[in-house]
Parts: sequence; structure tokens; C-alpha cells
Amino acid sequence: MGRSKALQEPQGIKVSDRILAEALRKSGLRKELPHRTTRQDCANAVEALLVYGYLNGLVSLEEAVTRIATATDSPVDAFADLIQSVANRLDDRKPAPR
Repeated sequence: MGRSKALQEPQGIKVSDRILAEALRKSGLRKELPHRTTRQDCANAVEALLVYGYLNGLVSLEEAVTRIATATDSPVDAFADLIQSVANRLDDRKPAPR
């Protein structure tokens, strides 16, 4: 959707596992997964985090699309920013450790 919005024309593309896995690494959250996690599983973790954030009101679809569409850098940077944003909002909702 982000690319469709940026180009002002519908685009039917899928974000590759490579882009999502690299964005996870760039966001600093790759270290939260086991060392031998595959690229596909890293991408699945990103998708799960973003869907969890959406379903729990941490990020709206419009905000996610806007962040991706307006990113002047690479798609990796746009997704890394979105991942970090959702993770930070999730951290803010955690109860303080006792």
C-alpha cells in the first residue's frame, strides 16, 4: 500500500523476506531472536510484530502506510523505522519491573 500511495497508482507487490529481515537487523531487534533464526522466520517475526501492533492499537494502517510511502531512503530503512516505532510503543505499555 505504501508504494501504491507513493506512486499514485495501484501496485501489487510483496515485500521480500530479505527486506524485512534486514529491517529487523537495522532496527536493533534481531538480537531478540535466537541466533540460528532463518531469514524467513525473521521476516515472519516482523510481520507478526506489525500485525500485533495494529490489532492492539499501537499503530494504525494509515500511519504504517504513510511511514513507508514517505520514506525517502530505502524500503529497509522505512520498515526499520516502523518496526522500532511499534516496539517502542509496546515497551511503553509494559508494566514496570518489580
